[in-house]
Amino acid sequence: MSSLANGTDDIILSAKALTKRFAGFIAVNGVDLNVRRGSIHALIGPNGAGKTTCFNLLTKFLQPTSGAIRFNGRDITALAPAAITRLGIVRSFQISAVFPRLTVLENVRIALQRRRGDSFDFWRPQRVLSAYDEEALSRIEEVGLTPFANAAAGELPYGRKRALEIATTLALEPEMLLLDEPMAGMAQEDVARVSALIRRISANRTILMVEHNLSVVADLSDRITVLARGEVLAEGSYGEVSKDQRVVEAYIGAGHE
Repeated sequence: MSSLANGTDDIILSAKALTKRFAGFIAVNGVDLNVRRGSIHALIGPNGAGKTTCFNLLTKFLQPTSGAIRFNGRDITALAPAAITRLGIVRSFQISAVFPRLTVLENVRIALQRRRGDSFDFWRPQRVLSAYDEEALSRIEEVGLTPFANAAAGELPYGRKRALEIATTLALEPEMLLLDEPMAGMAQEDVARVSALIRRISANRTILMVEHNLSVVADLSDRITVLARGEVLAEGSYGEVSKDQRVVEAYIGAGHE
């Protein structure tokens, strides 16, 4: 597991009474969440628990009906996704989002251009674009993709594509990384590889992830929040929440062994 910053309760991201109502339906209902700086925090729960909606609220892809979200003490409730990215929050998606016809290096280079505010100038001379290569290769090395730097992204195995997606998010220099189902659809060997990658990149970052694979959650997470029917059911370490009878009945007992 990651080491917590100074062993303190330094909160980097918090939600207070977070609520999202759709027509005739409350998807998230009064959720309080505190993510400590330097931790790996997992958000889990059975299907329909409100995890994805909560994740979309925190990353501002949805606007809450009520409640507040703070990042580094700043109220970000009304900000757009691009604005919170500039503040240092970057998210991934369940479906790998890479440019399949571009190489691994070119994918990461695009992310670097975006971070620096440059346009995606594919037409510029190669010598100009090559100015990004050193940093891009550093990010590629960080996620273990150096042997694939010149390979087309679309030709990579699925787990390697997810690693590339993480490399592109790291290129944006996030202080906090939000991972949406990072192990979804992976073979076991890819799960092990990406788990090791997440542990490695968490050394100087905070990570919040939604994940169904409980063995991954148990292995990586410092703290876990369990949602059920849009509300916080339990919170604590894996050892604590896995012994909570309410969690057993609502989540583990629902067939998520």
